[in-house]
Amino acid sequence: MRFNRRLEDALWQVTALSLALLFVAPLLWVATSSLRPVGLPPPRTLEWLAHPPAWTNYVEIFRIVPLGRQIGNSLLVSSVGAALTLMTASWAGFVMAQLPARLRRWLVLFAVALLMIPGPVVWLPRYVLFASVGLIDTYAALFAPAIMGTRSLFVLMFYWSFRRVPLELFESARLDGAGALTIWRRIALPTALPTVLAVLLLAFTHYWNDFVDPLLFLKSAERFTLAVGLRMLQQMDVTNWSFLLAAVVVMTTPVLLVYLVLQYIVREDLNLIRMVGKK
Repeated sequence: MRFNRRLEDALWQVTALSLALLFVAPLLWVATSSLRPVGLPPPRTLEWLAHPPAWTNYVEIFRIVPLGRQIGNSLLVSSVGAALTLMTASWAGFVMAQLPARLRRWLVLFAVALLMIPGPVVWLPRYVLFASVGLIDTYAALFAPAIMGTRSLFVLMFYWSFRRVPLELFESARLDGAGALTIWRRIALPTALPTVLAVLLLAFTHYWNDFVDPLLFLKSAERFTLAVGLRMLQQMDVTNWSFLLAAVVVMTTPVLLVYLVLQYIVREDLNLIRMVGKK
């Protein structure tokens, strides 16, 4: 029996490691290809590491394009956008979870219907609206979707999480004199911590990788985000893929760091829950 359990654990670990390598291999190839010296012809076979590696590629991309300022712009947009998305989407999901069943069903159907609307459909109306209120060439045009939760999927994620919380817990808090914001902050959000972290990661990644909105609404070069900077780098040096891949590594690194930090928070939270359960 113990041998079978060990064999199952070994097979599970081998399978998980194989899947991890399958997803990590393209990232490793991009990182190693970014170190390929400038001017070399493309390799005829799969080359994992150039000899010698050209670390100066990472210096040159900051000289060709102002990536430093664009990284700062992307961090500002992504951080504010993710925070606003977390706040508004959790508010909407919390309110939906408290409504009568019939109204909840209609709102869920409406949110699902919004997911089916293609993104390009709203580009022109959104541009006309922002131009009429003077938001063109401002970061407010990029933050504005976060006021509505960015995507209805995030609202649904919070709604499903809050529906798992017994309504009696919210009712008892109301009887103790807690207001709606207090219940949302002290009861609802802590019970939906995995959803909070997932929405933060997805929203941050959405704003970090967004290319269309900065291209549509920003006119000044000093306000461009990193996604636009990658396009500028590609247009300035079309044949030098080493520079472009180096910029891709720079753009991917913050998202990976955010993922690792949130993964660590989830792991610590699970460990705390296990410790409390044992007591």
